[in-house]
Amino acid sequence: MNPKQGVILYGPPASGKDTVTAALNELNSKYAQFARLKVGTGKAAGYRMGTAKQLHELEAAGDVVYANARYGNTYVIDRPGVDAAFAAGVPVVHLGQVDGIRALVNGYPADWSLVLLWCPREMSEQRSRERGDSDTAARLEAWGATREDLDTHPGTAWDLTVDTMAAAPQDAARLIDQLLAQRAGAAPT
Repeated sequence: MNPKQGVILYGPPASGKDTVTAALNELNSKYAQFARLKVGTGKAAGYRMGTAKQLHELEAAGDVVYANARYGNTYVIDRPGVDAAFAAGVPVVHLGQVDGIRALVNGYPADWSLVLLWCPREMSEQRSRERGDSDTAARLEAWGATREDLDTHPGTAWDLTVDTMAAAPQDAARLIDQLLAQRAGAAPT
């Protein structure tokens, strides 16, 4: 039996993680964005909003695979959430920290495909402004932190790297689907 397959999309804000995930889901509905638990305020779409009490309970049970703080919120990858995502299909986890990738790969056994999505800072800024982000400045700080993270962790073995200025979302989705099919020894969808 093949192990559970999951996708980790890594990249700075506005590098195309949401857009590529939507294209993956259009290609095959088995792909779905993993909704991290978000403790805080702001945008709720794409997250499971939670409370500090829920986070504490997950921590006490040892069910926090990875948590990070950004934009004044805490974002959590939790074991019960990942279990549910795998039960529903192929989770697509969005991350912007190499430590998060390592925590997930080492803390939740599965066949994780690591995909680096990248675009220049100027494109991240343009995309952020075009989609109406009210915190573009904070997102650009996160872009810089992501660049620094890559520079300080040069040994990360990406299964696929996609320049989202050069590749259309549908093309990126097909490449990711082909990658998973190859790893599973099956034909792509």
